[in-house]
Amino acid sequence: MSPLPPAHPFDDDKLREECGVFGVVGVADAANFVALGLHALQHRGQEAGGIVSHDATLGFNSARRFGYVRDNFTKASLMETLPGPIAIGHVRYSTSGSKGPTQIRDVQPFFGEFSMGGAAIAHNGNITNANALRRELIERGSIFQSSSDSECIIHLMARSLQQNIPERMKDALRRVEGAFSVVAMTRTKLIGVRDPLGVRPLVLGRVGEGWALSSETCALDIIGAEFVREIEPGEMVVITEKGVESYQPFDRKPSRFCIFEHVYFSRPDSILGGRSVYETREAIGRGLARESAVDADLVCPVPDSGTPAAIGFALESGIPFGMGIVRNQYMGRTFIEPTEQIRNMGVRLKLNVNRALIRGKRVVLVDDSVVRGTTSRKIKDMILDAGAKEVHFRIASPPTAWPCFYGVDTPERDKLLAAQMTEDEMCAHLGVDSLRFISLDGLYKAVGEAGGRDPAAPRYCDACFSGEYPVKPSDMIERGFALKAAE
Repeated sequence: MSPLPPAHPFDDDKLREECGVFGVVGVADAANFVALGLHALQHRGQEAGGIVSHDATLGFNSARRFGYVRDNFTKASLMETLPGPIAIGHVRYSTSGSKGPTQIRDVQPFFGEFSMGGAAIAHNGNITNANALRRELIERGSIFQSSSDSECIIHLMARSLQQNIPERMKDALRRVEGAFSVVAMTRTKLIGVRDPLGVRPLVLGRVGEGWALSSETCALDIIGAEFVREIEPGEMVVITEKGVESYQPFDRKPSRFCIFEHVYFSRPDSILGGRSVYETREAIGRGLARESAVDADLVCPVPDSGTPAAIGFALESGIPFGMGIVRNQYMGRTFIEPTEQIRNMGVRLKLNVNRALIRGKRVVLVDDSVVRGTTSRKIKDMILDAGAKEVHFRIASPPTAWPCFYGVDTPERDKLLAAQMTEDEMCAHLGVDSLRFISLDGLYKAVGEAGGRDPAAPRYCDACFSGEYPVKPSDMIERGFALKAAE
């Protein structure tokens, strides 16, 4: 089967999470639970998915497929090949690895056979020193099967002298820089690890007599699992039939969780840091309204990601909320290779304006971010074509001016609108009556930091806004990337 074209042919103006991970141990037909979990995490990766399971009689089995979970891992003929009480899975949207269409060799989980038995790993994040590690490993005789940075972890484990898989994983991950939440498995153990800064999420759940690990709590809900807690930054958990054992294989550091998880990546029905994502996004909208009031007749979200913030903006400002833009929920892979005429329709295939609601109104459009600005301009044109008197953009994040190197698909810096223009210049470029972003301080307050952002010790990774990278992006610096100059 040939690789699929990009999953978002009309929506290339959003930041994309690289992937989601899920694992279960201690349940019958664990792979079915994993398939459900991956379905709930589909928003984190839509190009491909994979599942590895282990059965005492049949050993390790795996399946990797292009496309959506629902199109592959709901087929009985496939799921019957993945028996056993333990399984892990992964959904992928490529950032590292091949930069063209996804190759099947890059689809996780990855598997390795060691002297003490096999192990599979699924990784969410990005290894910022992967090029250096890869060169070193190849020089020492390693043969890579993929172009993914995650495969480095398997090769580092193979070279460890430790006598069991969890200890080898500790050895390997101590060599790794960047961001990682890893879900791994042996024949009898489910393992979860977060990097020392806790940039990417990972949570623990209880499902019957078994256990689950997931990128988000919403995937625990779908299998009826009870949310137990978040895996701590720098923590490793090893789960067996005896229960959960916790280790701290890394030096302790202040947490720097990705703040964009609160803004966009995570599903609104998930819980992050003890806070409802939906409620946080509504609070962002309220803060945005306080910071950038505007005289208008209607607050309209850019669906679906802008909806909770738009509700918050409307509640705080007193301006009526309305669904002035309706999303076509059924535009999937039917349009992966449209004709040029259809492609020119662009965003109209995905979004349609509610003309009766928009006509004659001064409209506030609330969106989660502006990346390249191409989609924002098209939406503005649609709103004006529908008869709006004015269009005001309010953005529920600060200007995205720096690329992410920790597991998010971000354009190069010269493609980011906020890296090239001031706020006023962006307003003129987009052709709107006004444009305002929430401040970085305002965003921190909305996620629970009452004093705003502490410049000396920020609690979150906000590099895409601030240009302050908590982990040096070694590979990118080697390629010529220039860090933000010290102020």
